[in-house]
Amino acid sequence: MNREEYLKLINEKGYVDGNSEVLSFMNESSYRAQKILNEINNKFLSQNEIQNLISELTKEKINKTLKLFPPIYTDFGMNLHIGENVFINSGCCFQDQGGIYIGDNCLIGHQVVFATINHDFDPTKRGSMYFKPIHVGKNVWIGAHATILPGVNIGDGAIIGAGAVVNKNIPANCVAVGVPAKPIKNINDIKKS
Repeated sequence: MNREEYLKLINEKGYVDGNSEVLSFMNESSYRAQKILNEINNKFLSQNEIQNLISELTKEKINKTLKLFPPIYTDFGMNLHIGENVFINSGCCFQDQGGIYIGDNCLIGHQVVFATINHDFDPTKRGSMYFKPIHVGKNVWIGAHATILPGVNIGDGAIIGAGAVVNKNIPANCVAVGVPAKPIKNINDIKKS
């Protein structure tokens, strides 16, 4: 199996059986990601060196406007898509097998977690996994220690408060806080006051 075949499977079926041969590809990909992340997380590197390693990790050309403070964690890397002028603070975790799409001009705070996988509820199939992508719009600010769960879309211009657990879509230009996260304000109303 290769990256393209894997991504096609995830996009079309969104499910991997716990006894599937696909797991060996996932494990190999995890080791590959760990090797690259070891370089990023355990050396002092310039932003240019970090950008080059993130390009290697994601297998996509990363824009030179990316700014990232290590450490960073992922167990796949090849389904992580980062827009222009994105800032990622230290300690973030990207479980990107299901796909993580980060729009332009986003700010991601310390230790934010993006999770795109859920395990099967059936205890006899617990090793099986469901995958759903996360989409973060443009100009989004995600506060420290927030957790973004599978299948969530965050609209352009939204703010996710520190420590929030986002389990449902957040509309554009909203401030969402809490566990679970709920919109509490519209940014356009804040600007007027």
